[in-house]
Amino acid sequence: MYAILDIETTGGKYNEEGMTEIAIHKFDGKKVVDKFITLVNPEIPIQPFVVQLTGINNKMLRNAPKFHEIAKQIIEITEDCVIVAHNSSFDYRILKNEFNRLGYNFVKDTLCTVELSRKLIPDQESYSLGKLCKSLGIPMSERHRANGDALATIKLFKMLLNKDVDKTIIKANLKAEGKTKSKLSSHFQKLLDKSPRKTGVFYVHNEQGDVIYIGKNKNMRTGVNQLLMRKSNRSKSLQKKIYDITFEETGSLLISSIKSYQAIEKNKPRFNTVSKKNIPTTVFNSNNALFIDNGRGTAEKSIFLLENGQLKGYGYVELAYQITHIDIVRNLISPIEDNLYNREQVKKYLDTGKFKKIIRFE
Repeated sequence: MYAILDIETTGGKYNEEGMTEIAIHKFDGKKVVDKFITLVNPEIPIQPFVVQLTGINNKMLRNAPKFHEIAKQIIEITEDCVIVAHNSSFDYRILKNEFNRLGYNFVKDTLCTVELSRKLIPDQESYSLGKLCKSLGIPMSERHRANGDALATIKLFKMLLNKDVDKTIIKANLKAEGKTKSKLSSHFQKLLDKSPRKTGVFYVHNEQGDVIYIGKNKNMRTGVNQLLMRKSNRSKSLQKKIYDITFEETGSLLISSIKSYQAIEKNKPRFNTVSKKNIPTTVFNSNNALFIDNGRGTAEKSIFLLENGQLKGYGYVELAYQITHIDIVRNLISPIEDNLYNREQVKKYLDTGKFKKIIRFE
């Protein structure tokens, strides 16, 4: 579970700033399950340049709650969560300072979407939230206000989760959860109950958070049930090491196939085996095309980019504007190897007419 947040402050000397606004969205990896948004009375004046930047002034905060009045709500909504923020060192420092003034030691694991973006979306001109979102076609509203920036960070974080082949983000989350609970129940029914009836990829983790098996299925609950019911010696050995299972909805069985193959090649899970077979060379009829299919929800589309006759990657879009700007598409996609396996999978999908739309470009 993640607590995606943004904080606005008064500005001023380092570690003497006061909080003026906070927005926290509790995010389960797929959707926001809870949120807390409020202005905060910092009990000190706001610096003039901050008023110009955020639009928040001293008069607006006169009747806002003071931090000690909202501290309990912040503790409750962030319980068992990893703190996620754009430049998390700043937001986490402000939170810790506010709690320290109350004599409370607020300690959480954190993830920084700036650092993750530098790793997963390299070569961007800027990693400021506004400029990065613009280059990725992510719409923003209420810039430099806590909730507007937090909502943009959620959309960015969803994209980073999709690009995170190494599962760095999930491992960090499981590590944080492991600090608050000793061991997951061995009762497999609990794992089955939380398995979604959605198309996607599921990742089996040991107690250290390492991925030890990767599976895919049109219905992930069916896939998990099959895994937990297997009776072979290898399966029983795997079952003994299962600590948790995490899920990644893809909306497309094609993306599930490619994403799982890519993740297995990258992570080399102990209990996966990859069958080696001869795959014929695949040639596409078009050199430059965008293949469009269903996404993970009604407002979303999945995309595959073919450029100069080579597969470049896949991703998701929510706006028609993103599809019509190839530079944005290049930033949105998760790169894949232009290997025989991936080409064969896409060509099969293409030949059977499963793509909803094809856009060809020069």
